[in-house]
Amino acid sequence: MEYRIVVLVKQVPDTHNISGDVMKEDGTINRSVLPAIFNPEDLNALEMALEIKDRAPKTKITAMTMGPPSAAEILRQCLYRGVDDVYLLSDIKFAGSDTWATAYTLGAAIKKLVPDVNLIFAGRQAIDGDTAQVGPQVAEKSGVNQVTYVEEVLKLEPDALIVKRLIEGGIEEAKVALPALLTVMDTANRPRPPEVRRMMKYKNAVSRLDFDKVLKTHLEYKDEKALESAMKKKKLLIPVVCADELEVDLRKLGLFGSPTKVKKIENVVLKKEETIELTPDSQGAEKLISDLRRAKILG
Repeated sequence: MEYRIVVLVKQVPDTHNISGDVMKEDGTINRSVLPAIFNPEDLNALEMALEIKDRAPKTKITAMTMGPPSAAEILRQCLYRGVDDVYLLSDIKFAGSDTWATAYTLGAAIKKLVPDVNLIFAGRQAIDGDTAQVGPQVAEKSGVNQVTYVEEVLKLEPDALIVKRLIEGGIEEAKVALPALLTVMDTANRPRPPEVRRMMKYKNAVSRLDFDKVLKTHLEYKDEKALESAMKKKKLLIPVVCADELEVDLRKLGLFGSPTKVKKIENVVLKKEETIELTPDSQGAEKLISDLRRAKILG
């Protein structure tokens, strides 16, 4: 068996110490003031795809991300771990996209760049939004089946997968016909580290958007054309795809095409006002339930 897989990955700001200071006036995140990291659950999605390739060696994996030029770093991280090729979707027209516009762009890119795909993997959600909407929306716009909250791929079949997924109160096994999109939980696996051999091979992989930096440090290249030729020869050129290369409605891209707008962000600090001690018996339990109902926490 062999599969044609696309893994959707994202470079995100490290939101552990996020505050209102990082929000711009238009409601988008000022990513330049926060360190950028590989979205954690996307690493789990990548690992699940690589595990399938371990079981079905003829499988080919493409990693795809939408973001600024700096997002090329997580594509290098994908190459270090074993993907076959990568694409960077980068264009000012994509800037400020909400989940709807992001999914629209990614769906169009998958259709254009990997038309024979039969499996799409994505992390359950990104830590900079926590909406868990992009994966399901990409599936909807791509017209493929979807299974969310996946923990494990139990069985591979030529035209289907049997997976284990989390549901409220337990787990279930589901069989999904291909093509399909799976969103993956952070509890699904332990992502493998980069391979040293592949790091040595791909550490200098660059996109055209970074050519100006490379030319300053590699004087043997006379101009961008010479650098591009050399990078292609060494298979170190990360392809950059802009809006004009996709079959999209430009009115549905970026901030302009996003129906969701963030007005403001606030830090909320929860403080306890008092402590109530309850006796560990039926009377204490009855008082707790009564207080919770009075506070409308319980119906």
